[in-house]
Amino acid sequence: MRRQFGREQSFGMENLGDEPFFSEFRISNPASKSSYRVAIRGKGPGGNFCSCPDYATSELGTCKHIEFTLARLEKKRGAKKAFARGYQPMFSELYLRNDGRRSIHFRAGTDCPPALRKAAGELFDAGRNGLLPPERFVALDRFMALASRSGHELRAYDDALDFIAGCRDAENRALALDRIFPRGVDDPGLTKLLKVPLFPYQAEGVLFAVRAGRALIGDDMGLGKTVQAIAAMEILARHFGISKVLVVCPTSLKYQWHNEITRFSGRDTETIRVLSGGRAQRQKDYALEHFCKITNYEKLDTDLDLIAAWAPELVIVDEAQRVKNWNTIAARALKRIDSPFAVVLTGTPLENKLEELISIVQFVDQYRLGPTWKLLHEHQVKDEAGRVTGYTGLEKIGRTLAPVMIRRRKAEVLRQLPGRIDQNLLVPMTEAQMRYHRENADEVAKIVQRWRRTRYLSERDQRRMTCALQNMRMSCNSTYLLDQETDHGVKADELAALLDGLLAGPQAKVVVFSQWTRTHEIIARRLNARGLGHVSFHGGVPSDKRPALVERFRDDPACRVFLSTDAGSTGLNLQHASTLVNFDLPWNPAILEQRIGRIHRMGQTRPVQIVNLVAKGTIEEGMLSVLAFKRSLSAGILDGGSGEISLGGSRLTRFMKEVENVTGRMGQGETVAPTEEMTNGITMPADEASKDAEPAMAATIAPAGAAEASSRDGDADPWLAVARLGVQLIDLLTMPAASGAQAQLRIEQDPATGARSLKIPLPPPETVRRLADALSVLADRLRG
Repeated sequence: MRRQFGREQSFGMENLGDEPFFSEFRISNPASKSSYRVAIRGKGPGGNFCSCPDYATSELGTCKHIEFTLARLEKKRGAKKAFARGYQPMFSELYLRNDGRRSIHFRAGTDCPPALRKAAGELFDAGRNGLLPPERFVALDRFMALASRSGHELRAYDDALDFIAGCRDAENRALALDRIFPRGVDDPGLTKLLKVPLFPYQAEGVLFAVRAGRALIGDDMGLGKTVQAIAAMEILARHFGISKVLVVCPTSLKYQWHNEITRFSGRDTETIRVLSGGRAQRQKDYALEHFCKITNYEKLDTDLDLIAAWAPELVIVDEAQRVKNWNTIAARALKRIDSPFAVVLTGTPLENKLEELISIVQFVDQYRLGPTWKLLHEHQVKDEAGRVTGYTGLEKIGRTLAPVMIRRRKAEVLRQLPGRIDQNLLVPMTEAQMRYHRENADEVAKIVQRWRRTRYLSERDQRRMTCALQNMRMSCNSTYLLDQETDHGVKADELAALLDGLLAGPQAKVVVFSQWTRTHEIIARRLNARGLGHVSFHGGVPSDKRPALVERFRDDPACRVFLSTDAGSTGLNLQHASTLVNFDLPWNPAILEQRIGRIHRMGQTRPVQIVNLVAKGTIEEGMLSVLAFKRSLSAGILDGGSGEISLGGSRLTRFMKEVENVTGRMGQGETVAPTEEMTNGITMPADEASKDAEPAMAATIAPAGAAEASSRDGDADPWLAVARLGVQLIDLLTMPAASGAQAQLRIEQDPATGARSLKIPLPPPETVRRLADALSVLADRLRG
């Protein structure tokens, strides 16, 4: 096929040497604008050479470029006589062959001195085309030095020297690792590598990746592949001199990688750059000397020249199943990135077809599995019509991959895992979502400004702020929750991709929580498209029908996903699932723990994995940065309580301070909430997290404490607090006696502190707002 295809091409051809036939040629393809070096040594396959990827991996000993060159040469005068005489150069050659395995060979020239020829006979295996056995690589330097002293021309080609150098580097790296970590996975040096300790299986993965140089870590999801890659990166940086790392991941994970590298490694955030913006901006970013640059798959093809110029020494590829199709633009571009080290991460290296694994492994080691045609021929099972019906001999593939791939199932490392694993995934927002988010954020900002000016909020403003905060939160899921028409949002698609990995095991089941049933609708569309059975469990489901839904999820193998709201989850026992996804977080820690308690409970025999989807640059990310805000929120404010909630006194002050904090930190949040303790690339929940929840907030304004609270606030004016009490007192004294207000005025004593306070009922909220606004103006003038 290659011979036929090559002879039909219209490539460009340039002779780079002096010989008309047995020379080196540059073959250029005007269509792809690529060119390759072709060396012609004879007409048959095996002796010639081409620098193209197909020649390197096909094991055919030829390619379309070689065949095109031969076809052109055969038409030249004297070709028949030259090829009959054969290739007889005066110089000697050290070259690489790939006939099932890569090997180094020596060909003596006609002018080779006797002493050098004798040395070659002792070093190379003449009976096997001058093969150099790997165990004799160490003696090659002496042979080349002898050739240099003799004055004889010895041509050692780059691909041969690169192969030898790679083998030597691997040997030296293994020796260095044994010296640096003499106790292997139990060495105390590994515990000090990152800011978190590694589990034994993770330490094993780290040492495996560094020893291999280019490796695939195919552990199940939730076992901490990211932290293993970061630890391998740190070993290579500290002990093997690498200074340029490129991380390739899905767009939605770029900022998460930035955060996790800084958190685990302790490196300065300024040394790690997330590449974004247009081509001009990325060009500037690649010109800067960052230790690590983080890009996404979609930018690889357009930025290949920039990546090549920057020359990364380590490439980390996350979610590598994204390039399982070898013919995609991203897959082809990735395989053109040249680096001495690579760590490839995927929880699902093989999903449906053997070709998917081939595509991923080709980036790790393009020679490892051999040519695709040969691998499929050996392992595919076909019916009479030629349709693929299965695979055979897969254990042979496993043995072949063992030097470059490590894969652990959760069941294999069960005893090493904590009882609960938490993971936060940052998800980008669409522009349509951000419009809704910004509009409501502006509304919150106006109310916050009013609060700053008056230190008072009417019930109407409190309701408006609650509604705006709720809308901001809903916009993080999808615009569908707000308009019921469009469905702009990334979370549902990210969840669907996540489920591909979570449900890889035939027995795996997942619980997904969201506060809103409309979220269930958009998730259900994705599940239906993938053929994943599911049930939707919420407060609107009649009590007598709920047990049947739970039983179906528990007993039906086809029912893989359980969608639930907080309103419908009371009393649920779902420990037959071991993974819970919070599509949106409840910001009351007690409710979050209640959700997790559905699967993390007595009877659960497996480690529980919690995945939180968090919208990047939004109120959700801000919540992760401000733990106090989560603590100050009650179920009544954002988690489905009464719609008629009012706040007052010091609690209102604290609440407003946290609103200011969280809206001021949107886009600056951590990927993990401060209530959680990071270990091993796995988020461990704090033991006392559920105890931090505040009790429900007061349902009426209690202004008696306002003056005391304001006087304690460093930025509050005590005159305003006095003015507010004065307004209330004046209003009280002017109320008609028939209103009964006089009877409500009373003095109370706090039984715990002994402090006495005057309890005064409030006038209508609008009256208070107008009076407070007027008095605030007066107070401003007094300040002046």
